[in-house]
Amino acid sequence: MTLFSRQQLDAASALVHARMPPSPQRQWPQLSSALGAELWVKHENHNPTGAFKVRGGITFIDWLRRTHEEVRGVVTATRGNHGQSQALAATGAGLTATIVVPRGNSREKNAAMRAYGAEVIEYGDDFDAAREEADRRAADDGLLLVPPFHRELVLGVATYALELFTAVVDLDVVYVPIGCGSGICGLITVRDLLGLDTRIVGVVSTEAPTAKLSFEAGRLIPTDSAHTFADGMAVRVPVAEAFDIYSRGAERVVAVSDDEVAHAMRLYFSATHNVAEGAGAAPLAAALADRDRLKGRKVGVILCGANVDSDVFATVLSGRTPQLP
Repeated sequence: MTLFSRQQLDAASALVHARMPPSPQRQWPQLSSALGAELWVKHENHNPTGAFKVRGGITFIDWLRRTHEEVRGVVTATRGNHGQSQALAATGAGLTATIVVPRGNSREKNAAMRAYGAEVIEYGDDFDAAREEADRRAADDGLLLVPPFHRELVLGVATYALELFTAVVDLDVVYVPIGCGSGICGLITVRDLLGLDTRIVGVVSTEAPTAKLSFEAGRLIPTDSAHTFADGMAVRVPVAEAFDIYSRGAERVVAVSDDEVAHAMRLYFSATHNVAEGAGAAPLAAALADRDRLKGRKVGVILCGANVDSDVFATVLSGRTPQLP
């Protein structure tokens, strides 16, 4: 499945780069040493809003203003990074933004969304319950629903992959987290547009394995819970449109534990002094688990975001793994 053309991707890159600079990709010697391979980090944690999702907010709201002039506001569900991107882009375009998050969501992500001008509503016990409430509010309040996965979102997100693949040639494999799927699908689509042989490995939490179970079964398999502190991967129900792409375009989907994620967060900080949220550190955790098969390879990992609450990060840096209630 080809979501967009190279010409459309180049146009999206121009649009995104008019609002923000490209993010860096760096090879950190201590990380490469820990892995035993040449390791490149794509630093989406350096973006405005601190995460890769800001790119999709730019392209989605631009498309919305061109094609739905009658719309005055949007509503969406999020664990935080998608919501920040929509709040920033929507309010900047003169639209209202209503963001539904689950109860107990990251306080600091909630505060950031409010700071960008959004109304933040807490509903349900997890992301998928919040997503159902966003659907209802769209119908009741006359708002346009921004889904977690949409061509125009993926088009913007994919600009990070174009930056990475053109800056670092001949990557053997790239590890990328899976939440609702825009990140991995953007990576796969750009890989294919450029005609590269790079293998793509999706990463999920052992406590939220819906994408891995679905990938291995060849069909959608929801889970009963998604109980991980790595909230960017805390999804119970896979997105069918994303599954259609990564089920064919990924080599594997692997799972990492919360302990492994916490270790990778500490390693990022000690080796590079970069802050990584749980989902952002998960690709490094997965690569470290695969170190025996990666010797002599050129490896990329997507550090997709830095938005971790201060108390959670303090727990991680103290050597412990955050525990959810």
